[in-house]
Amino acid sequence: MKKTKNDNLNENTKETSKDVIDETCRESIAMDEKEKLNEEKQENFEKGDSDGSSLDSDQKSADTDMENGGEDENTKYMRLMADFQNYKKRVEKQRSETFAFANEKIMLKLLDVLDNFERGLEADHENESFKEGMEMILKQLKDVLLDNGLMEIEAENMEFNPNIHNAVLMEDTDFVESGKVSGVLQKGYSLNGKVIRPAMVKVAK
Repeated sequence: MKKTKNDNLNENTKETSKDVIDETCRESIAMDEKEKLNEEKQENFEKGDSDGSSLDSDQKSADTDMENGGEDENTKYMRLMADFQNYKKRVEKQRSETFAFANEKIMLKLLDVLDNFERGLEADHENESFKEGMEMILKQLKDVLLDNGLMEIEAENMEFNPNIHNAVLMEDTDFVESGKVSGVLQKGYSLNGKVIRPAMVKVAK
């Protein structure tokens, strides 16, 4: 059976329509693929920004921790140095005090000798040359004691001070004001500023 002209036209039309449909489908698929690719790129970009921000935040946190750690170490070092300096000062003070008062017991015993010397010189002596010799020896002894930090405590006619005076007697007197030392029964002494023997005194009422 021979095809007519109309049959050929219909077949050509069908083929043309099929080609158009195929082309349209391909274009549609291509556009879908392109949109999907763009969406993936956008997601990757946003994810990259998020990761970058997270990394920046982590880095800042690490830097802060390092700074705080550095401050802590510096504080510990400064505290350690301060403790060491205080320790050195305490040791030096103890050493100075030990040196200053190491002879305290010896000084106290020498004070008894000094008292006896002075009482002996207060007595009457027929031999003046002997007395002068004893006075010279006493002066030398006092100079040695003075060089080693011994000082006599002032008491006569001074305002009574319980820190350096030991009142053993209260007396009525018209020669000294009330509350002042009216007489010294035993001299007092200090060693390098420390009272090792208070002055034994009488105080006016």
